[in-house]
Amino acid sequence: MRIDIITVLPEMLENLFNYSILKRAQDKGLAEIVLHDLRDYTQDKYRRVDDYPFGGQAGMVLQCEPIECAISSLKEQRTYDEVIYTSPDGETFNQKTANQLSLSQNLIILCGHYKGIDYRIREHLITREISIGDYVLTGGELAAAVMSDAIIRLIPGAIGDEQSALSDSFQDNLLAPPVYTRPAEYKGWTVPEVLLSGHEAKIREWELQQSIERTERLRPDLG
Repeated sequence: MRIDIITVLPEMLENLFNYSILKRAQDKGLAEIVLHDLRDYTQDKYRRVDDYPFGGQAGMVLQCEPIECAISSLKEQRTYDEVIYTSPDGETFNQKTANQLSLSQNLIILCGHYKGIDYRIREHLITREISIGDYVLTGGELAAAVMSDAIIRLIPGAIGDEQSALSDSFQDNLLAPPVYTRPAEYKGWTVPEVLLSGHEAKIREWELQQSIERTERLRPDLG
């Protein structure tokens, strides 16, 4: 999988992808994350990529030309499954979305900034708008990082124990069950006996019941 991220702040993302699972996935050749500075695609001698909006609204808007040039340049090199725009207006990113996108070969993620982007880009070039929550960030860089992390960790081989990803919260519209590790007792706090029993069927049954109970209690909206 290749993810191309178009941003006005590539330096903000450079280190985020060089650790943990994301780094291992790239080192193994399972994923490639490429950052593109939007300012490299402007014809403006001052490398400006934003301007005032028509209509007198407050704030600045990313211009049509540099974004179109960046996306067109990438499309000349390969075919993309989706051109994603990070926007608070978009569909809410969730595990189902991550699962879908993890099957892609090539993705473009365009990071919003300022008051957003010229709407013509959204009308003609964007195939999917995605939000990571009902709040507004300074820019879409953090949203792009969140999505990339959630997507890439699902690629077979990215995680040493692939079953671990399949048992994460939200995979079956359920929260994950509680997890414990050694010691079995600490300051009088004990691990449930069933987890120490070695009886796999009973352990799986307990985990399912715990997932159902936790979901009903903490996230009833998932039911």
